[in-house]
Amino acid sequence: MTKSIKLIQLFYQVCDWYNENLAWNVQRFSNNGLKGQITDEELITIYLFCTMEEEKTSIKSMYRHMRDYWGTWFALPSYAVFNDRLNRLNTVFPDIIALLLESSPIGGDLEFVLVGDSCPIVTCSGRRTGKVAKNITDKGRCASKNMWYYGVKLHALSHKIPKKLPFPQYLGITKASVNDAVPMREFLTGLSNADVYLDKAYGDTALEEIMGRNQSRLITPIKDKKGQCEVEKYWNSAYNQAVGTAVAKVRQPIESFFNWIEQKTGLQNASKVRSEKGLLLHVFGKIAASIILLMGGIEKLNP
Repeated sequence: MTKSIKLIQLFYQVCDWYNENLAWNVQRFSNNGLKGQITDEELITIYLFCTMEEEKTSIKSMYRHMRDYWGTWFALPSYAVFNDRLNRLNTVFPDIIALLLESSPIGGDLEFVLVGDSCPIVTCSGRRTGKVAKNITDKGRCASKNMWYYGVKLHALSHKIPKKLPFPQYLGITKASVNDAVPMREFLTGLSNADVYLDKAYGDTALEEIMGRNQSRLITPIKDKKGQCEVEKYWNSAYNQAVGTAVAKVRQPIESFFNWIEQKTGLQNASKVRSEKGLLLHVFGKIAASIILLMGGIEKLNP
């Protein structure tokens, strides 16, 4: 399928989403359509298309690419208007994600396995003071990357699929400093017939009991207990290490999932973002594009 056909197909899909579900979300932006001749549907299409097919990760690179190579297809306004209009549409992309997750390839009420973790989305390094989107960002530490940073944290809980990347069931963002277990707790308590593999930060006896009543299991590495004698410490440490290795092996696909998103979209680098709306667009726009790719690309949306 040529890129021109993919662009047309994506535009028709975005129009369907917009007319059926998204239009109400942007109706309060009464002057949005008066800035330039380009429509909201076209702007959403450009963002998704450039992220997926042209590997353009910044709004400026998207604008320049569409102007230079697809300029006859769209009535592009000035870059300032293009950027402002896209930032105003940041609330549309979570709705697109919700529509995509409803089309999950996982179905039925059978027992299933979920793997989860979080990854950093960095607005600036921890050596500086973050000045962007202060309402939704703060300073946190990423243990896996051994770094301090300002920004937000993406939390994901995904279905483990043999020989494929996991498909997300839960996605959310928090400030960088928020403990990983906090945003997922409410979602996990509602799960039934699921085995959930998470890292040590999610260990919670009370949560395990609640999930157990729903025939679900929370499986995490075992934390070392304090006050053990040397013999107990030796044997328990060996056992805990073996359990941790087994859990890490099951959870490995979620690490691959985050690495794949970063490779495709540059999600974790938000250093060029200059506003709260811009950061939300960066996060949810790139996640939406990633899920479309995970589902098989534009051609799978409306074959």
